[in-house]
Amino acid sequence: MKIEIWSDFACPFCYIGKRRLEAALSQFPHKDKVETMFRSFELDPHAKRDTHLSLYEILAAKYGMPVEKAKGMTEQVAQQAKEVGLDYHFDTVVSTNTLDAHRLAHYANANGKMTEMVERLLKAFFTDSLHLGDHQVLAQLAAEIGLDREKTLAMLAGDEYTEQVQADKQKGANLGINGVPFFVFNDKYALSGAQPGEVFVNVLNKVWEEENAAPTLQFVQTDEKEESSGDNCADGSCKL
Repeated sequence: MKIEIWSDFACPFCYIGKRRLEAALSQFPHKDKVETMFRSFELDPHAKRDTHLSLYEILAAKYGMPVEKAKGMTEQVAQQAKEVGLDYHFDTVVSTNTLDAHRLAHYANANGKMTEMVERLLKAFFTDSLHLGDHQVLAQLAAEIGLDREKTLAMLAGDEYTEQVQADKQKGANLGINGVPFFVFNDKYALSGAQPGEVFVNVLNKVWEEENAAPTLQFVQTDEKEESSGDNCADGSCKL
């Protein structure tokens, strides 16, 4: 089974949804047959790399609400995160443009470490309050999961993997994805949002059962009164 996950590193529900899917997979008897692939989505492609504004001020401006209301909204999200074992520090989050973080995830994928990189980037943003627009920070995070720090810096200095990020975004647009997290199972089934764990469990079972169901034969209607075949060989008969 293939699961593609569209997400952004600045999306709090993406980290929560990731944890809920992981919990569901831990209960899934065929989890060793499941391949997950993270796809890039930018909530704000025009976000500045460096800003003096707090996350609360950015949210307040975006949604036209008082800063205090924005803060209250994030407190509710932090509580949901805590329920799946995540510790969000919205007070000290460093808002930034996430394009380079997505490029790094694709670089890690090319080196067989996308899963580890995605997890480290999400934790860096929401728990560690690190600047994901800073190349030195990104290179250090890459080194922590076993990638070469200097090679990572060289990659980030150019525009490598931008094409892959844009391809993910275009594929998502073609599928009608306008919010994340968004999960696509076997190019056929989709879930939008950080759904409860039982929803993921039900979808995993449903997809597995449908994709692995034994084929059933349909008899072709003939002129005979019954749908049985004519002369046939069965159970070892008709041996010549």
